[in-house]
Amino acid sequence: MPPRILVFNGSNRTGSWSGKVADAALRELAKHEVEVTRISFLDYPLPLMDEDLEREKGIPENVMKLARLFAAHDGMFIATPEYNGSIPPLLKNVLDWVSRVSRDGDRPLKPYAAKVVALASSSTGTFAGIRAINHLRAVLAHMGLQIVSEQCSVPKAQEAFDGMDRFLDERVRQNLERTVRSLVEHAAFEAGKKAR
Repeated sequence: MPPRILVFNGSNRTGSWSGKVADAALRELAKHEVEVTRISFLDYPLPLMDEDLEREKGIPENVMKLARLFAAHDGMFIATPEYNGSIPPLLKNVLDWVSRVSRDGDRPLKPYAAKVVALASSSTGTFAGIRAINHLRAVLAHMGLQIVSEQCSVPKAQEAFDGMDRFLDERVRQNLERTVRSLVEHAAFEAGKKAR
């Protein structure tokens, strides 16, 4: 059974650069024997993470939907923009909410268990979102996820794509290729362990 990979980005802005990076990863993943799901957080609107809200009303249904999606996949590809040198609030809010999930009705649910993650970042500056990707890596490691060492960072994202949304810079394209290949290999290993 091929590994299942979930792809998403950390911005809901129309035409976001991180969305273009996630779509590039989707095309690269299509070259491998994997099942891929691409989601947008626009389809899962959430309130700000709030323990009082959780205590009063429980886990929001969209959080549960995301938690089930996370749990159903062997790996994730996350493309993040950089906001003021760090992770965008939309992405952090999703990750924090999903971390609150431990049950789905009467069944245990562990959305982040045995999960392999590959990371990409983008920004309109020359730093390519490297500060955001480092912060994201630290957050995910704290949550117990396995992050592949390869990563893809896209500088001057407004100039990085051709008319078909393909990377103009061969080095960036190769970085994405290596990152995706590593994700697929690690996710396949995790999927194999589950099948045994």
